[in-house]
Amino acid sequence: MTSVFQLYINGQFEAGAASFNSINPATGQVWAVMPEARTDEVNRAVDAAQQALSNLEWAGLTASQRGKLLYKLADLIEQAAPRLAEFETQDTGKIIRETSSQIAYVAQYYRYYAGVADKIQGSFIPVDKPDMQVWTVREPVGVIAAIVPWNSQLFLSAVKLGPALAAGCTVVLKASEEAPAPLLEFAKLVHAAGFPAGVVNIITGFAPECGAVLSSHPQVAHVAFTGGPETAKHIVKNSAENLAKVSLELGGKSPIIVFADADLQSAVNAQVAAIFAATGQSCVAGSRLLIEESIKDQFLEKLVERVQRIRIGLPEDHATEFGPLCTLRQREKIEQIVQVSVQQGAKLLTGGYAIAGDGFYYAPTILDCSAAPQAECITHELFGPVLSVDTFSTEQEAVQKANSTPYGLASGVFTQNLTRAHRMTKAIRAGIVWLNTYRAVSPLAPFGGYGISGHGREGGLDAVLDYTATKTVWLRTSDDPIDDPFVMR
Repeated sequence: MTSVFQLYINGQFEAGAASFNSINPATGQVWAVMPEARTDEVNRAVDAAQQALSNLEWAGLTASQRGKLLYKLADLIEQAAPRLAEFETQDTGKIIRETSSQIAYVAQYYRYYAGVADKIQGSFIPVDKPDMQVWTVREPVGVIAAIVPWNSQLFLSAVKLGPALAAGCTVVLKASEEAPAPLLEFAKLVHAAGFPAGVVNIITGFAPECGAVLSSHPQVAHVAFTGGPETAKHIVKNSAENLAKVSLELGGKSPIIVFADADLQSAVNAQVAAIFAATGQSCVAGSRLLIEESIKDQFLEKLVERVQRIRIGLPEDHATEFGPLCTLRQREKIEQIVQVSVQQGAKLLTGGYAIAGDGFYYAPTILDCSAAPQAECITHELFGPVLSVDTFSTEQEAVQKANSTPYGLASGVFTQNLTRAHRMTKAIRAGIVWLNTYRAVSPLAPFGGYGISGHGREGGLDAVLDYTATKTVWLRTSDDPIDDPFVMR
């Protein structure tokens, strides 16, 4: 039976201007019909968000009351996590053990921001004028356009919706046209939590008549985007139409650096998690492995042996460790880049082929690029299960190779030398440095990138402040008349 999903605009569920089919990546077959928002639906969603911004049903709530709505939403997410996980697995191909765990943890992000809502404070400013009192207040910046990709979409929307709603903003959330089912289902939880109509609107659609219209809309004050650099360039250009603030999280070519003194088995497991968990379809995927030359053979032997034991199977099977790619188009891109990289001198250690049968499966792949440091697999983000390996002899060389990319989202360093760990943390140009671990997150910890990995930070307290505007209030305390009206005081 084919599932049918709806848009959520101004507190109502509705069909889109048109519809399109969604493909189950594990079977290659249509499993659902998705609504397509076009210009009219986008305009109505933004109008609803703009009206809700000043509606006392929302604007009249205290910060603590906003927090209670977020707590309610968190509880509903926790209860619905198994159902949401099933939808995400079916629509994206991500394995059920990953979606179940991640979505259950997403509730903690909403709880964190629920608790932050009544702690957004201004300050008293002791100005140098004896007859003045000055203070600041933080107010919601306005309507937020939150645009997220298909991978980890409930998490990536939580780090936008949570702080934006805590700050008192209203939101139009655009789910990717690739696999939007989990967020369209999530709309039912927003509705059940009791948010006033128009505060959260959830749509999906294609770039020209949905994404472009939303990101350039004159009533949008802030565009929060997660995706690729090429799309981000269009977002930035579109935002020139409304002068909206823009925050970007754009993925990367994240290095994992393994020194000879590291716990090698732990580093192997972390590297497997970094690039082969979620089939490599993660913005923080550790796609570049830099190994100290003296342990290269030993480390790669352990790594290849572990990778060849990865359990590939149907994503809804809890025993499966590795599922399909989300789209056939992505698999074809990866196949092409791997082939070119081998032609450029990269040595295939394992994988390197599409798995025969139903679905969009591609084998976990490792390429030794020590003889081909400029191979395409090293310089391009593949967004898939392909690891490029290089070596280094000195700490300085490791830093140079780690930073030899315009990206700068994440990185990992494995060493038992504490002083080296501190030096590497300072030297690596990345928004995240994981030491002796990888792919760990928390609502309290901000994340974001350097370079073409974007700007702005999500998660943590700073994210809430990013959705506020500072208002400065001046109060003259003197009863005497203002003396000279032509002189600035």
